[in-house]
Order: sequence, then structure tokens, then C-alpha cells
Amino acid sequence: MNTITTTVKDKLAVITLNRGRSNALNREMVLELDSMLQNIANDPNIGGVLLAGKDNFFSAGLDLIELYHYNEEEAKSFWQLFLNFIGNMISFKKPIVAAINGHSPAGGCVMALACDARVMAEGKYIIGLNEVPVGIIVPNSIFELYAFWLGQANATRSLLEGKLFNPEEALQISLIDEITKPESILTAAERRVRKYMAFEQNTWQQSKLNIRKKLIGIANSDQSAELETMLKQWWSPGTRAILKAMIDNLQKKS
Repeated sequence: MNTITTTVKDKLAVITLNRGRSNALNREMVLELDSMLQNIANDPNIGGVLLAGKDNFFSAGLDLIELYHYNEEEAKSFWQLFLNFIGNMISFKKPIVAAINGHSPAGGCVMALACDARVMAEGKYIIGLNEVPVGIIVPNSIFELYAFWLGQANATRSLLEGKLFNPEEALQISLIDEITKPESILTAAERRVRKYMAFEQNTWQQSKLNIRKKLIGIANSDQSAELETMLKQWWSPGTRAILKAMIDNLQKKS
């Protein structure tokens, strides 16, 4: 695989996001992650997953530079793919913990939210959903995932403001579960996922699915009408202008 690496040790699969400097999610990366998680779900020799980034990024979110140049059919196909992938992550029955080693806004935050716990490195990093200021309408399934951990009030305020949190703020509102030193993040995340793996497997997994029943139902429901509304805004002059300005700024920095 080109965008992720996977190792297995003592029944724990460690998936490391490995696409460029910021681990921005494109079609290839989403497909590879989705395929790997499906393989792990069906492998009786793997009991859990640790999902990690590298350097100073967990994931910067969706690759807006690539997405900006998609035509209408490609854009619709990608958003369907991404929403299905997040739905599959939400329904993933085995323990999965995110080791958030750096920045994790937008799509990176969504991936982390779909996990069972989030351990974040201390430092000047950000996490949260900042789609609204970018001109992107957040589907209800993503909002409900946000609210699953933050509660309706915090999720509503944070989403509409496009609020990005530092690690201490994220811990305070239960967006993450633990802060650790960067050099200790894999150890801390592994400790947490192995704690889940130590429980009787069927009991833990069925309890997880029961707890997420409403969330799974929302994620697996027909989202075509919402997607059409979202895509209409995606192609609007206002959103295209915001995206173009962001992309120009990113390309200047690189």
C-alpha cells in the first residue's frame, strides 16, 4: 500500500498514516484505510488497532488541493466514498484507538472521532471540525459523531464556530481522552487499546455495537439528499473562492 503502513505485534495491528508531510486524505488513502480495516475486521488473529500519524501530523484532513480539481462526478464519488468509510469505522467492532501525534483538524478529527479513544500529544497542535468557515456543509452523520463524544450543546457551538482546540481544551470537553508527551504517545495508546483487548472479546464488541446502535444507524442511512445539498454548496462561488484562497496559501507555504 502506498499511503499507509501496517505492522502486527501480539494481535495488535498498528496502522500508520504515511502520505506526504500532512497525511492529507485523498481517494487512494481512504480506499487503502477502508480495505485494511475490513481485512482486520475479518482476521481472527488480530484483536485491535492502533491508528497513528507521523511527525507533527495525525492527518490534516481531506486533500483539498486534489478535491478542488475533481469534476462533479469525481467529487460526488469521493464524498460518498468518505462517508461510507467513516460509517465503516463507526461500525468497526474491534477496539481501535487513535494516537494523535500532531495536528488533526477536519477529516483527521472525524477519523479520530470514529475510534474508541483518542490519545493526543502535548504541544501546539489543533483538533476539531473547521468545515463551516471553509464553506463545507457538515453531514448530519458527522455532526452526530461529534455530538456522541462532546454532547449536543458543545458539538453545536463548536461546529458552527469552526472551533479548533489545543490538546488541553480538547481534553476538557472530552474530544480526547488523554494527553501525553510526543515520545510516549504510541506507548500510551497501546496501553489503552490493550486494556480493551483484554476483556472477553464478544462481550466487549457487542457492548460497543449496542452503545453505537443509533450512531451506526445514522451513518448507514440514505444520505443522498444531504450529499446533494452539500455538493451544491461545494460548487457555489463562495465556497470555491474560499477553497481557492486556502489552496493558494498552502502552495505558497510548500
